[in-house]
Amino acid sequence: MNITESESNHQDLDKMSVNELLTNINQEDQTVAQSVSKVIPQIEGLVKEIIPRMQIGGRIFYIGAGTSGRLGVVDASECPPTYGVEQGMVVGIIAGGDSAIRNSVEFAEDSTEQAWEDLQEYLINHKDIVIGIAASGTTPYVINGLKKAKEHGILTGCITCNPDSPLAWEAEFPIEPIVGPEFVTGSTRMKAGTAQKLVLNMISTSVMIQLGRVKGNRMVDMQLSNNKLVDRGAKMIMEMLQVNYKIASGLLKEHGSVRKVIDFIKDSNA
Repeated sequence: MNITESESNHQDLDKMSVNELLTNINQEDQTVAQSVSKVIPQIEGLVKEIIPRMQIGGRIFYIGAGTSGRLGVVDASECPPTYGVEQGMVVGIIAGGDSAIRNSVEFAEDSTEQAWEDLQEYLINHKDIVIGIAASGTTPYVINGLKKAKEHGILTGCITCNPDSPLAWEAEFPIEPIVGPEFVTGSTRMKAGTAQKLVLNMISTSVMIQLGRVKGNRMVDMQLSNNKLVDRGAKMIMEMLQVNYKIASGLLKEHGSVRKVIDFIKDSNA
């Protein structure tokens, strides 16, 4: 059943006022989080399998096409600055290559071979994890990428918004938040895209916390790549060590990260 292509719950969109459009879109969006809440057990199952693999050097690979591929690229690209992990620990691969992030690459999603070729460029191995992202669950690039990964003993998961799809059949850990018809019929960058983004946030955030990349509720390993983040880091140190801003800033500048400051103080007091 292809729910993502089913008729919108709303008719005559072109006759609606701006307020009606915004209100109706918002009402549809409010159902997305509820749909995601229903698949928390499936997300939990995948996350629990990811953590031990990453503890021994495994990596997460997201593969997708179009909007789904872009969402994977976004989630992967945000892990190093947010959690201080090295580039390549979480990788987003989009059908058609990096140019497809900004531009549509015709028929890239229809390839049945390219996904595995793309994954092989990273010397993918049994410690890694491949998560296919496709709103419809029918994208050949993603389906066949998961199929080949599974054949090589690699853990597979997927995020799709259609029930019992070909993609879910190939995944060991399918995650299927069923969001229903889109406001604009078939425009899966909307509710389906929002659901996929929520699930990706949940996966990467919970994994990074379990890997020790958060202390309390603080991003102690974040990269200090701009003045805002340097200021945030100094304020974390102020709060944790009960020192003034000048001392906190000095410690942060000297050691280069919030975690390193905390470890230095801990070692000094040992």
